[in-house]
Amino acid sequence: MQDFIDQFSTDKACRDYVAKVRWGGTPRCPHCAESVLWAVRRGVFQCKKCRRDISITAGTVFGDSRIPLRLWFQALWCVVSQKNGVSALGLSRVLGIKGYETAWYLLQRIRGAMVRPGRERLSGLVEVDEVFFGGVKPGIRGRGALGKVLILVAVEDKGKTGFGRIRITVIPDASATSLRHAIESMVEPGSTIRTDEWKGYPSIAKHGYAHIAVKGHSSVPGEDPTPLVHRIASLLKRWLLGTHHGRVEETHLISYLNEFVFRFNRRRSASRGKLFFRLVQQMTGAAQA
Repeated sequence: MQDFIDQFSTDKACRDYVAKVRWGGTPRCPHCAESVLWAVRRGVFQCKKCRRDISITAGTVFGDSRIPLRLWFQALWCVVSQKNGVSALGLSRVLGIKGYETAWYLLQRIRGAMVRPGRERLSGLVEVDEVFFGGVKPGIRGRGALGKVLILVAVEDKGKTGFGRIRITVIPDASATSLRHAIESMVEPGSTIRTDEWKGYPSIAKHGYAHIAVKGHSSVPGEDPTPLVHRIASLLKRWLLGTHHGRVEETHLISYLNEFVFRFNRRRSASRGKLFFRLVQQMTGAAQA
């Protein structure tokens, strides 16, 4: 925290960092690719060739708001430095933000940047299953339950080394079509998909995947056909309960899922600074696909 405060104590220091991350130390005009730019005012350059003004934050997440860049950086550091993340209420208290809506806005934009465009799909042996989110409600049970959100969880099985990467998405139902579209977006063709015996999965074998169906009942009491998925689902629910007190609106669930996936896939990263850099990189659109 002290190193962060020393490095980003002013908005100018933050702007310089954004410029370095975005342009790699060599600013270029997005219109004519000219590398000679003149500083004309705070955070704005002018192109020598086409004479257009170029803002350091234009076209980035930072450029869409009037929130000081230093506050953005402080919020980013709070997000990456906390092992389990931070809620909007917690962020507003830590940073002294008077309006809850401002803290909520910051977190929503940060979570949106946690999904890297063109990110690699899972590969190898991948376990897939659906999980319901929502409280206990009367009515239909099982895959047709009413009033709950259905998500699909995919986990790379690395054998003795444990979990690999994960992907989670919301699906409208457990039909073969919905499952296939979700799997195709999360898993690389040619991979092996391991599921339970739900009738919606076998058709995936016709679309470039090997499919293994594990029986739900065996001679071993309590055996789970998709244990990796259910462990991830348990961790996800515990995280939502502990950090956000279990209160997650359905319309915002996908952003919380994105944050959980971002954190889980980088759980072995020992450098908070690297996570901070990656988020700034993705928020400026400079991340490689």
